Amino acid sequence: MAGEEHKRVLDPEHDAAALKALTHPLRIRLLGLLRQDGPATASELAARTGETSSSTSYHLRVLAKYAFVAEAEHRDKRERRWRAVHSVTSWNNTAMDAAPESRAFVGFARRRQIEHLEASLARHEADIAAGRLGQEWLEPANISDSLLRLTPESLAELRLVLDRNAAELTARDADDPRAAQVVFLVAGLPLAPRDPAPDPDTSPSASADEDAS
Repeated sequence: MAGEEHKRVLDPEHDAAALKALTHPLRIRLLGLLRQDGPATASELAARTGETSSSTSYHLRVLAKYAFVAEAEHRDKRERRWRAVHSVTSWNNTAMDAAPESRAFVGFARRRQIEHLEASLARHEADIAAGRLGQEWLEPANISDSLLRLTPESLAELRLVLDRNAAELTARDADDPRAAQVVFLVAGLPLAPRDPAPDPDTSPSASADEDAS
């Protein structure tokens, strides 16, 4: 997991324009590609996304305006290269819930994460099928959807434990040549109990029928 120096924490009160800049699907995708694959030019990103280089160049400049990306070292002077400034974008859920705009951003960002998971699954399956990943990755690769019954405090503690363990293992494997990039997406989404189904004998429609008879 990213250390604090590699994390961008968004504050809805002071980063309203930056939040708005990130609500464009292509900008989210460009930022994700730079984080995942490293520095690239607008033309290289255009080829990966199916967009025009003028479009990717424009959206990269918007991301740079709000310090999500910055110029990288140039291989040559013909075209600008870009890099992601931070490896993680984070925020405080309670602070984001205070205004409709920031609340909408959280929903937008979470749905883009689900899309990223779907794309990563397709890429993983293609890499396995093509032999680009060894058989040793078959068993540890997984997606789980456990249903847990937890208090708010326990859910927060679980997230901290996962973050801490992931950071320790990432540091341990940093120089291991066998290490590969792993998409590790965690979701903890509390669900309120469903309303009980209405009793057909006491439903408004049944009562109305009885009154009319």
